Amino acid sequence: MHVIATAGHVDHGKSTLVRALTGMEPDRWAEERRRGMTIDLGFAWMTLDSGERLAFVDVPGHERFVTNMLAGVGPVPAVMIVVAADEGWMPQSAEHLAAVDALRVRHGLLVVTRSDRADPAAALAQARAEIARTTLGDVHAIAVSGATGQGLPELRTALGDLAARLPAPDPRAPVRIWIDRAFTIKGSGTVVTGTLPAGSLRSGGELLLEGRPVRVRSLQTLKETTREVTGVARVAINLRGVERDDVSRGMALTGSEWTVTDVIDVRVEGVDRLPREPVLHIGSAAVPVRLRPLGEDAARLTLARPLPLHIGDRLLLRDPGARRVAGADVLDVRPPALRRRGAAAARADELAAGVPSAAELVRRHGLIRRPDLVAMGVAPEGEPVAADWLADPAHWESLRRRLAEEVARHAAADPLDPGLPVEAARSLLDLPDRRLVDALARPPLRLESGRVHASAAAGLPPAIAEALRLLRADLDRSPFRAPESGRLAELGLTGRALGAAVRAGALLRVAEGIVLLPGADAEAARVLASVPQPFTVSEARRALDTSRRVAVPLLEHLDRQGLTTRVDDARRTLARGGADDR
Repeated sequence: MHVIATAGHVDHGKSTLVRALTGMEPDRWAEERRRGMTIDLGFAWMTLDSGERLAFVDVPGHERFVTNMLAGVGPVPAVMIVVAADEGWMPQSAEHLAAVDALRVRHGLLVVTRSDRADPAAALAQARAEIARTTLGDVHAIAVSGATGQGLPELRTALGDLAARLPAPDPRAPVRIWIDRAFTIKGSGTVVTGTLPAGSLRSGGELLLEGRPVRVRSLQTLKETTREVTGVARVAINLRGVERDDVSRGMALTGSEWTVTDVIDVRVEGVDRLPREPVLHIGSAAVPVRLRPLGEDAARLTLARPLPLHIGDRLLLRDPGARRVAGADVLDVRPPALRRRGAAAARADELAAGVPSAAELVRRHGLIRRPDLVAMGVAPEGEPVAADWLADPAHWESLRRRLAEEVARHAAADPLDPGLPVEAARSLLDLPDRRLVDALARPPLRLESGRVHASAAAGLPPAIAEALRLLRADLDRSPFRAPESGRLAELGLTGRALGAAVRAGALLRVAEGIVLLPGADAEAARVLASVPQPFTVSEARRALDTSRRVAVPLLEHLDRQGLTTRVDDARRTLARGGADDR
């Protein structure tokens, strides 16, 4: 399916033309038919010669209903501009074209209607000249008469050619449907309609409505029930558990891949000509905003209500009083606060580069999660440093240096309590996730028991360092003969001093009162590989040349480390390899 919007001055025959092409009545309300003018959006469709269907969003032409017109034009990729031969180019023709140009619509047709009433040549020439100066460029033009049928076959052919030129939408793209109608069907509940420009919808799937999860009960496209639909399509969505009063035009149904924001930075064409409180139009939404100029063509917009947006979105800013519009590109959906003097000018310089790349966004944020980049509308690049966190390389190296400095500062402040707790490190570095601390704790730093340490004995007082030297001399001779409490007391390795050595990684605490050199557990497993498997505590004690006081807790420690496994109450075996490793 393809979707095209109409545009043009009031009473220039847009609805008549749609009716002649489709055989449907686009004006839904009796008031519209009585007054002979479209007030709200109308919808109809036809089948092209190719077999594809073409849906029309028929918009009002009267200046009082320009907001409704923008709601119809905003979500669609192509436009059919309608000008009456007997009246020619008119004020609303110009305003509609200005909106189409500001939205950068690049595909369209010019149709001169009522050619049975007047020679269409003058209207064609003037309209083509006006359109040629916009993003539509040199469009194909056709003169028709809805009353007599003149030119309609040629128009149908031209519409088929236009549809063939439209870009193919990505069925995997993030879903965002701007709601243009909401109503209730007895027995079904609330139904909303809109244009699905890309992506896919499935009956039974979940969407977000203003951040609230909602379930799709059923789907229709062009009044046909379907289980799945891909863009571009006109869709009617029956929502489960949603009251009619909870939804209105201008809201959006989305997937999770959008940033819902009320502050954005944009590049505006003609910012100096706009009031400080214009109306923002995107899709069917019309939201008042406060505009703060940042530079020659950059501005910050504060929205009256949050909208789901992506970087790169095209929106329109309208001055309701002067009937003036300006197009804008969204450059940031999570902009930084502007607190310091000169911050606005610096921000304008930063935005001058245009739509940022993933690398540029990572640089600006320092740290950002991959899903957040996706929600900003940017494809992530590079490998995460931890979990789904991406880091700017320079910022990451700076964090490494700062962590080492904080670890050293903590050890100097309390030598008997070395090792900076991970949560304290996270807070000091203002990190959003403690897993980032884990990733930063790389040599010469190390992570142990929830603390970040420097090298083994770094930061320990001289007296403790000397005691450790003497203890190493004892254990070098008999690595599994753990010192008695008296020897530890003699060396001064008790209480906080002993705890400091263990936390610093200078000693391995096997159990309360049993300490060995670091790596003694791995060495014990190597020695036990030479013992016939399985083995008893007594056999292990003899192989390790130690006492039962040490052997029992050491074997239990090896069990906890996964180096040994119990066979029964009396015997163990090496967890990997057993006797085959001898």
